[in-house]
Amino acid sequence: MSWEVVIGLEIHAQLATKSKIFSGASTAFGAEPNTQACAVDLGLPGVLPVMNAQAVEMAVKFALATDAQIGRTSVFARKNYFYPDLPKGYQISQMALPIVGEGSVTVAQTDGTEKEVGLTRAHLEEDAGKSVHDQFNDATGVDLNRAGTPLLEIVSEPDMRSSAEAVAYARHIHSLVRYIDICDGNMQEGSFRCDANVSIREKGDTELGTRTEIKNVNSFRFLERAIEFEIERQIDVLESGGTVVQETRLYDADKDETRSMRSKEEANDYRYFPDPDLPPLVVDVTFIESIRATLPELPHVRKARFIEDLGLPTDDAVALTADKRVADFFEATLDDSFKPRKAANWMTGELFARMNKEEVSLSEVPVSAEQVKGMLIRMEDGTISAKIAKQVFDELWAGAESADAVIEAKGLKQISDSGAIETMIDEVLAANPGQVEEYRGGKDKLMSFFVGQVMRASKGKANPAQLNDILKKKLDG
Repeated sequence: MSWEVVIGLEIHAQLATKSKIFSGASTAFGAEPNTQACAVDLGLPGVLPVMNAQAVEMAVKFALATDAQIGRTSVFARKNYFYPDLPKGYQISQMALPIVGEGSVTVAQTDGTEKEVGLTRAHLEEDAGKSVHDQFNDATGVDLNRAGTPLLEIVSEPDMRSSAEAVAYARHIHSLVRYIDICDGNMQEGSFRCDANVSIREKGDTELGTRTEIKNVNSFRFLERAIEFEIERQIDVLESGGTVVQETRLYDADKDETRSMRSKEEANDYRYFPDPDLPPLVVDVTFIESIRATLPELPHVRKARFIEDLGLPTDDAVALTADKRVADFFEATLDDSFKPRKAANWMTGELFARMNKEEVSLSEVPVSAEQVKGMLIRMEDGTISAKIAKQVFDELWAGAESADAVIEAKGLKQISDSGAIETMIDEVLAANPGQVEEYRGGKDKLMSFFVGQVMRASKGKANPAQLNDILKKKLDG
């Protein structure tokens, strides 16, 4: 039997506000347990929630970035359920009237194609606390620092048909929320979490199959593996004559499997009703337009500009625009004296490789865009070769002030004197008559041997283009 996979994602993006969504308590990560939960977060008698205006701004910014509808009037509701880390016994969320309505994003796929994924809605809500199971032998601890932290829950349409498409979409949203500076995207700290709704149906069917929800996946690799496991599990259930049960499941990374957590609740199980302590949230056109004015150039627009105006290959443009800081760094390295592709090649090659090796992010890189620009200028004007540039870059990484300072202090200036290069070539040919005879007898691969010998004699400083040109004329002459 031929099956079709149907996937939708619910992404919880923690908004980058300094205080919580309904109180002034701090949202800073890493504080001692239960030191950042105030009376409002705990829902103690006599306290009232007050809306964090910055959280509203961030939700509207997301709507504008995804061409989504903006709920001019949205309503907060109480989502009632009991859990130890939910001290009020309900979560303040949005149900019938969310702040962000339908929208869509165009997602680049790994095969070079693009796919449009619909957005059902995005709503504001508060996070719950955290149950801690590994600190005590015979009890579970509760840390309420996270209670009340502002979240934007982004709900997609069930438009994805494979785990690869789901991961590509999740990466796209991850990039976008960081680009517009509403979420730091730190998955290890729980700032960006995914719930995957997975179902299976026979190919050709239009009705959706019974779905299961995989909760709180916090890495793209785990998201892909969890979905793959769940797809195979559901197919096995159906092909053995069983029925898929609607439920919530957890992914166990150690065992690489999903396991049942609880039966899947429906909206009516939560007994949603409008929160009596919060009036409807109203945003006017002036407010929306003021937010629009703060939007940066969005990734897809910047990618198109890099391709069309700067002449970059699509792969480079995608790599350089996935993170706003990387794109900003790249543009700061550009200079009229060299083509943008030279800077792109250095960024996606040497710089990215060094970042991976050192396991650092761009913000931790000890070399500035201005320093890279200075080095690229010296490569372009022939002062240094690409090989010497790597040495210069090492010195800059180690704390050197500028490429010019390194070149001067280390005596790295490239030899472009044709007479000096010719003398070195003559000495190498004279010292290797046998290889010269073999080359002239048809062994063309010896050219690299001669180049290497001259480069060694010049301590790597000979201009490669001049060296190759003069050497070939002498050998072929």
